[in-house]
Amino acid sequence: TWGILIEMNKSLRGKKDFATQLTEYFSRFNHEELKLYTGIYLASPFILYFLLWIVKVFFALKFIILSFHLSILALIYSAWTVAEIMKADPGSPEMIKVADYIEEGSEGFFAAQYGTILKLSGIFAVGIMFVYFTRDPPPSPGGKGTVAVSSFAMSIFSGISFIFGAIASSFSGYAGMWVSVRANCRVTAAARTCYNTALTLAFRGGYFTAVINVALAIFSVSGLFLVLYIYLSFNLPAGETFTQIEKIPLLCIGFGFGASFVAMFAQLGGGIYTKAADVGADLIGKIDAGIPEDDPRNPAVIADLVGDNVGDCAGQCADLFESISAEILSAMILGAALAQDAGFNYERKTAFMLFPLAVHCVDIIASTIGVYFVRTKPGLPDYDISYGEVEDPLDVMKRGYRYALAAGVVGFFLISWLFLGNAWFSYALCGLIGTVVCLLFIEITQYYTDYKHAPVRRIVSSSRTGHATNIIAGLSVGLESTGAPVLIMVTALITSYYLGETSGISNSKGEKIGGLFGTAIATMGMFSTGVFVLSMSGFGPIADNAGGIAEMSHQPATVRTITDRLDAVGNVTKANTKGYSVGSAAMACFLLFSAFIDEVNIISPKKFHVVDITTPEVFLGGLLGSMCVFVFTSWALSAVGNAAQDVIQEVRRQFADNPGLLEGEGQPDYKLCVEIVARAGLREMIRPGLLSVLAPIITGFIFKYAGVIQGKELLGAKVICAFLMFSTSTGILMALFLNNGGGAWD
Repeated sequence: TWGILIEMNKSLRGKKDFATQLTEYFSRFNHEELKLYTGIYLASPFILYFLLWIVKVFFALKFIILSFHLSILALIYSAWTVAEIMKADPGSPEMIKVADYIEEGSEGFFAAQYGTILKLSGIFAVGIMFVYFTRDPPPSPGGKGTVAVSSFAMSIFSGISFIFGAIASSFSGYAGMWVSVRANCRVTAAARTCYNTALTLAFRGGYFTAVINVALAIFSVSGLFLVLYIYLSFNLPAGETFTQIEKIPLLCIGFGFGASFVAMFAQLGGGIYTKAADVGADLIGKIDAGIPEDDPRNPAVIADLVGDNVGDCAGQCADLFESISAEILSAMILGAALAQDAGFNYERKTAFMLFPLAVHCVDIIASTIGVYFVRTKPGLPDYDISYGEVEDPLDVMKRGYRYALAAGVVGFFLISWLFLGNAWFSYALCGLIGTVVCLLFIEITQYYTDYKHAPVRRIVSSSRTGHATNIIAGLSVGLESTGAPVLIMVTALITSYYLGETSGISNSKGEKIGGLFGTAIATMGMFSTGVFVLSMSGFGPIADNAGGIAEMSHQPATVRTITDRLDAVGNVTKANTKGYSVGSAAMACFLLFSAFIDEVNIISPKKFHVVDITTPEVFLGGLLGSMCVFVFTSWALSAVGNAAQDVIQEVRRQFADNPGLLEGEGQPDYKLCVEIVARAGLREMIRPGLLSVLAPIITGFIFKYAGVIQGKELLGAKVICAFLMFSTSTGILMALFLNNGGGAWD
């Protein structure tokens, strides 16, 4: 780890590009040294566990240190992966030139976009600190091993964790984009010599974005937990042990909000850029000029290729980082609340609370196993008569996914047995339900978006009679595609709830209380192979860029055949993983409702457990939540349209001013198109972004004071619950409709 940090420091001082420095660093080791270091690397968790056992570190601290250590190992492995990718041939000077354009445009937009996002994050961090500072601190039960947290301390914890979450989410997005803009030309170059090498390079690039994403989430949450634990322990009298461990996740809530804040703007700004550039480049190229996709004569083509990286890669990574972080924190809160109500002892309470971190450690290991099965027959199908049938890239990835799934299920059952005591089998089955939901979501999304299946063919068939029937068929497919996923989610949530009830966990009154945690476990089951699924997502933009580079650098048809095959599958994997993201986020949001109510009940002396939507104010809050989803979507669509118009007008101007461009004479001004879309993306993301952040805050304040006037103390909190429930339910349906309808049209 120290060696990698030194190389990073050298690259930051300008001596060499970090990728080159990293590759050279790993290349220094000979075969025997690599064997030695690999052995130490694999043995280190067991050695650490043994050392912690010798010094009698108790369970909570032991596991947090181990999960922190495992996340560092995963980050080291991701560094080795990217070094292996960078060893590959970057291709001809023409390929490198195109890739440099894409890299420059992507990193320029990222710097501008995230500069704006981090400034907004700073403003909101101050606001959050002010809110916590001006309200009463949460009540402390007192007694041995407890610490009273002041309003000032809550303010500082929340502000710092918010900024930390924002920075971690930004870094996860940047890491995904960073490898994508460097792997693309290497995939194109590999397509000249070997189909298998091109496929595995693209997938390994996606794997890097995925493993660094999940490892960073574990690193951040466990690191924050460790710091807070040490701080609170130091505030105890000498000789006492900190026992209020369930308080720590509540102090980390700011981290989840910071990650969510950045992810929303990253997806929004990146999405506007991606789609505006895509629409603009395709309309002006294919329709106006009648030239092929990714043709170098099109001034907007680089902006289109940049968009794949800033939206489908950086934005998607930040989004899934937020989903994983939110799921970990909300499940930790629910686990702690369950253990508290059930009267568990300290060690068992800790085990239930830290279980989500264990699941994601299993995810990294299981998915890494699956990655090694993503390979096919080497060689070039177009040149080798004896090659045989070409294996579809999606079939290759799904084979690896099945291995990852099998390893994930075994690992999930194992950690359930280790962490969850007598209730382990019921909860392991809940996790299995989540795993099945993940598999079904991917299959259903593929059914509605893959050209091999009936829905896409129905749209193709309807296109024979004109644009209007194409649009009608596409809308129909998108609307229909919401049915099966929602039925699956409903079935999964209710089944896991009832399975959780069979765990035998009850409160002091004898009431069964294990159901809600069962739904949390099902959500964790969806993430038990999250790294592999996210690898498929990262594969998409790399393959798309590789195809564009092949076209723009005038590669032979045999190269384009391979990159086209990868690109076609990349469109499906992007749609699949967006469907997975919607499903996992929907399951995680169900946990957030309960976590929100739990936090309100901790802060407020008056408790509530039921939200009555027949109360007029509560129903109106829900209606406002649903309305916000439609207005947000409208503003996002409008933003894409406005930005696309700017691109089209600029390309038309270039064609008019330089008629020789369409004849292949002269150089299009790619940079100007990139700058136009970047400015439009940054400008247009502010309005819908602020709507989603400010609408619940304003709604909450209005109904809070309406409740004060009427003597209804918790009216504001109940209205916000309805706002969140209705907006999430509407958002799930809208997201499924837009993702699957758009994927099918694409």
